[in-house]
Amino acid sequence: MLFVCLICMGMGQSLMFAVLPPVARNMGLSELQVGAIFAVSAVLWVIGSPYFGRRSDMWGRRPAIILGLTAYGISMIAFGLAVMAGLNGWVSLLVAYGLMVGARSIFGLFGSATVPAAQAYIADRSAPHERAAQLTTLTAAFGLGVTLGPGMVSVFTVFGLVAPFFAVAALGFLSALVVALFLQEQRPPREQRTRPHHLSRLDPRIRPFLAVGIMIGICQASTMQTAGFYAIDVLGMSVEESARRVGIALMGTAGAALFSQLVIVRRLHPAPRTMMLTGASCGLLAFLFLILGGSYGTLFVGLMLMGFTFGLVQPGAVTGASLTVGLGQQGAVTGLMATTGATGMIFAPFVGMPLYTWFPQAPYMFNLILICLALAFVVLNPHIRRARPDLQNNRGEIS
Repeated sequence: MLFVCLICMGMGQSLMFAVLPPVARNMGLSELQVGAIFAVSAVLWVIGSPYFGRRSDMWGRRPAIILGLTAYGISMIAFGLAVMAGLNGWVSLLVAYGLMVGARSIFGLFGSATVPAAQAYIADRSAPHERAAQLTTLTAAFGLGVTLGPGMVSVFTVFGLVAPFFAVAALGFLSALVVALFLQEQRPPREQRTRPHHLSRLDPRIRPFLAVGIMIGICQASTMQTAGFYAIDVLGMSVEESARRVGIALMGTAGAALFSQLVIVRRLHPAPRTMMLTGASCGLLAFLFLILGGSYGTLFVGLMLMGFTFGLVQPGAVTGASLTVGLGQQGAVTGLMATTGATGMIFAPFVGMPLYTWFPQAPYMFNLILICLALAFVVLNPHIRRARPDLQNNRGEIS
């Protein structure tokens, strides 16, 4: 059930990337204005995710999941209506843009409740040795939704450019209804507590996992944002050819991430440190291909290797952080870890694109440095080394 809910949210994310650029061109919005829409949403996600993760420890997981899915549906409807108003001239461009930012802000602030609550729900109900596989499957659901999103765009755009927004909104409301009716909340809310457990981002148990997750998030966002420009400027592709062939390469990225999460992790049950070490090593190879290569083949291989990086490091970091705290702090820790991708989205435009304008391989050189730092964290940090299921006591805390 939660798997389907996160597929729905993933579809909405890729829908925004697919539909917003042509919408922006039709409305006369600049690339900077489009980037600001995502940046505002990402900042609010970083604020909301830890808050609702902690609150789910008190309210229970189901209310937080329902809140996030409902906000997701409302934000998509509001965004579609704002786009319609702008395209049809019902309001000025400035008003339409403000409405679009506001609609996306609903998703960033309140939609952020679903992911940490869903991850905490899984952590509540899985033994330590099963947690990596279970949380990785949940992460794969979002990635599968991202992969399926462009297909939904192709189907529903025949009814209009904004029709996909209303379609995914309907799926969001349907998911919220299904969760409300059928999701079992076996573990009651912690009503006896006056306030939820608080975990600081500077907590030494959590800090290394956050650092690795943010570094990988920056690598992911900056690579995705510059791949199309790289194909045009370095590989000499036309705009149309770049869109088509980079799209195929990004499908390879998504496929590699899904394979690593649904096959490798579920069959081999690696420890979180092993997942992070293997994934970061793949990232090291990926950026060497992107820096030294000059063909579509090296671009494809580099992006596919990055898929293994995303597919292993992020769930490994989430699982490792989950294993370092007790059951009473699962909502708090998953809320913090859910901010890593959004943090990458905030910083990547201010790092990747300026470096790209210097010369095309510069962002990948910077990312190579980040990957080396991530590897150093994984190899040297004692909290990452100790994040193993067999070292947990019965309360789910590191001994």
